[in-house]
Amino acid sequence: MDVAPAPQGRRSGYRIALRLARRDIARHKGRSLLILLLIMVPVAGMTGAATLYQSSQRTPAETVQYELGNTQARFSVLPVPSADSLQDPLNDGVIASSTGRFDPEFQRTDPFEAIPAGYDVLPQRLLQLTTGVGEALVSFEGREVDALNPAFTGKFSLLEGRAPRAAAEVLVSPGLMGRFHLTFGQEFTTSAGTFVPVGTIRDASAADGNSFLYLQSRQLPADFAPGPMARQSVSYYLVGPEPVTWQQVRDANSKGVGVLSQSVVLDPPPLEQRLVPGSQPRDDSSAATAVYATFGLIGALALLEVGLLAGAAFAVGAKRQVRELALLASAGVESSTLGAVVTAGGLWLGCLAVAFGSALGFGAAAVVVQLVRRTGSVRLAGLHPDALLTGVAMAMGLAACVLAAMVPARRVSRQAVLGALKSGRAPAPIGRRTTLAGGVTLAVAAALLAAGWLLSGSSSDPDRRAEQLPLVVTMLIAGAVLAVGGLVMLTGWLILRLTSRAQWLPLSLRMAARDSARNRGRSIPAVAAVLAAATLASAALVLSASQQAGLRETHYWGALENQAYLPLVVDPPLAADGSRKPPLHVDASALSTAVADALGTVESSQPITAPESLRNCPEGPADPTLAARTDTSNCLLYALARPQASECPKTPQGRLLDPGDWRCRGSMVNEQPTDRAILVGGAEEIRAVLGRNASAQALAVLDAGGMVVTNPVFVDDGRVSLQAQDVRTQVPSARGPGSGHATVRSDSLAASVLEPAVPVPCYGIVSPATAERLGLHAAPAGLLFQLVKYPSEAEADAASAAAAAVYGQPGMTFRAEPGISQGSLWMTWSIVAAAALITFSAAGITTGLSLADARADHATLAGVGASPRLRKALAGSQALFTSGLGTILGALAGAVPAFLIVLSTDMRTAAEVPWLQLLALVAAVPVTGASLAWACTRSGLLLSRRGLA
Repeated sequence: MDVAPAPQGRRSGYRIALRLARRDIARHKGRSLLILLLIMVPVAGMTGAATLYQSSQRTPAETVQYELGNTQARFSVLPVPSADSLQDPLNDGVIASSTGRFDPEFQRTDPFEAIPAGYDVLPQRLLQLTTGVGEALVSFEGREVDALNPAFTGKFSLLEGRAPRAAAEVLVSPGLMGRFHLTFGQEFTTSAGTFVPVGTIRDASAADGNSFLYLQSRQLPADFAPGPMARQSVSYYLVGPEPVTWQQVRDANSKGVGVLSQSVVLDPPPLEQRLVPGSQPRDDSSAATAVYATFGLIGALALLEVGLLAGAAFAVGAKRQVRELALLASAGVESSTLGAVVTAGGLWLGCLAVAFGSALGFGAAAVVVQLVRRTGSVRLAGLHPDALLTGVAMAMGLAACVLAAMVPARRVSRQAVLGALKSGRAPAPIGRRTTLAGGVTLAVAAALLAAGWLLSGSSSDPDRRAEQLPLVVTMLIAGAVLAVGGLVMLTGWLILRLTSRAQWLPLSLRMAARDSARNRGRSIPAVAAVLAAATLASAALVLSASQQAGLRETHYWGALENQAYLPLVVDPPLAADGSRKPPLHVDASALSTAVADALGTVESSQPITAPESLRNCPEGPADPTLAARTDTSNCLLYALARPQASECPKTPQGRLLDPGDWRCRGSMVNEQPTDRAILVGGAEEIRAVLGRNASAQALAVLDAGGMVVTNPVFVDDGRVSLQAQDVRTQVPSARGPGSGHATVRSDSLAASVLEPAVPVPCYGIVSPATAERLGLHAAPAGLLFQLVKYPSEAEADAASAAAAAVYGQPGMTFRAEPGISQGSLWMTWSIVAAAALITFSAAGITTGLSLADARADHATLAGVGASPRLRKALAGSQALFTSGLGTILGALAGAVPAFLIVLSTDMRTAAEVPWLQLLALVAAVPVTGASLAWACTRSGLLLSRRGLA
């Protein structure tokens, strides 16, 4: 007999395995569909997310189309401090490289004067217009531009209606039509005249919901005042055959002119040509890496979860294939071929799942992009498939499915032929090698997590930590995935250890524990799947809670939560000849009554007194012959000097050495001073503005001629320096690159620190007597409203209308400080609900598979006289045991790596563990799974002919 391997025998065995697997898939459609959906859904989600993310990024061609149309370039004002600045080649409003040096002799050139010869010029000017709504005057934006010029094809497009023909006919945006309930042919009165909309137009670079009125230059009245910012609001579009080169863009930047060039956008210059000599390099990789780390960890854990869920389904299917595979083995089929039959099922289902999943994800993303673009939103620029990320998602999904099938395949292939023929439920014992491998894997995971955490803290230089961040994040993610794998391999050992001490438990729980130990082939996949789902959920909770805590720290507080501010002194519109009118003083009681009647949620209102605000201050360099303050003008702005010892330490690249340093936190650390930065008052003003009651020490310092300061960084040896700055001047900043205003007067005051409830933009408060002594010219500045709750849009409009009636002009729009605490709370709990839903689904799937596999056990219990109540309690106890063990292990496996990732990034000062939400997850999932298992277990069992045979 020739026992040598047959030529091409292994290949023939694989073909047989593929054929048998295909037939088994067709025979068990329900289980196959479940596995298909488990793999398809995450692949579709990752593909759709990657496609939508890429679709939110404009391509160079789309930038040219949406911003320039068919024109060659756009020239506009670029706010730079000197000639040593360069814009971003793809964005003419962003300074990409600059020395930060302030040149007092630098004069910006008018963009029109910087336009090279040989081009036709199409100007666009932005206009601030108003219209009457009831008693109020509301503001909206006008555009003086020939929008339907063929040169703007691609940028502007006519949606409905027709082009204007008469002098009063105009085009408008769909948002303006909806906002003011207009129809075509209806007259619309504005501050620039009365017009008749005849068509709606879409700007590809702005959403349709914005309110725009498109005018021709001939439609503006001769006495229309363009306003003080007229030069900055004009852009010039160039039409001609010659492209605008990068060298021309650099020359324009040196004159304070920004240029968006079609040729430069389509063919950007190399990196070395985008840098100004002596400029500080910009490195935003840390924030980007933190984002990708978050998505990487969640994506890896999601695929691991579905892989283990699919593994549980494959394990049940493999048990039902035991007799068939044993018959093949008795006919001489090799054990490798037996395992390949199950593995081939994973290959078939994996290929189908990733193919359908990627197609479904891309198709769903395409539908979303089309719907968003049709509604006139600019959130998505176009449909941009991401081949790389889609391929990675497909490869990961296929690998997860194949690996999920390999574990039960290996176990089935090792079963004895005789034992398989005797019973389809002869499990292969879990040897010590699996436990040993799990322990080694868990040790490697712990080492990776510890090494990543230690590496992230190995250097005190934030620039060095930013360079190490990609390696650190990779180590932490790998450690997290290996930790889940190690715990899965140790699950069998943990089940044995737990069940050996279950004598004191009630009967149903004791039976469930022993059944889990006896049928580890069923209980281990169930615990592993719930473990992976709980890992994903707990990691998402920790990352989300830390992100929300970071938002709370970086949120700019314009006032206390639910506070709104309206000025009591406003400047009326310019006269027809461009001259300024005297400021309008509003009665505080009338304004308070009007707003309170309109809102109904005003808890209190507090008049705010401050030094005289900037008034009639001429633009341009300071005239030494003209004082900073006169009877008709005021150019003084007040601020507190910051001692050198209290400067926030930063790296050469501008990163904070320690984000938690007290010198880098609190009120007015990074904000520029405003007219309300210094306030005048006493205990009531302190309570209203800072949200805290004044201490006895603070009131004593205030009465003694000192100042209550909101941040200790401005205090030096118990005193602060109050500076009067001339805003007409520009001097190099003492803090580094940039510029500031020259100090014309400085007064030293005793200080008492009283930090506000949130970092409001206020230096502090002085008493009226101190303000008079220092010559601050204190006067009523505004009215501070404390609301019971954040107003809705309709309520804010009503308050704005009431205020406008008091002002007799548009005035200030009523806006309250929304805060973020309530939104953060709802965001965190919504993620808890989503995470719990994921874990519930995993627990439900594994419980259903376990109950299906345990049907023979329940039939045996019924045959020996067990009551339906006992069988239902046993099913609930089994779900409680597997879900509880998996959830507890998963909470640890997810929370620890996520917390370490947060500590390794810029969010480390906001690291937060949501203990309450984690506790709710750990408690709710097992209880819910047990309840569902108890409810879904039938009281009566259907007899099985095959089981009785």
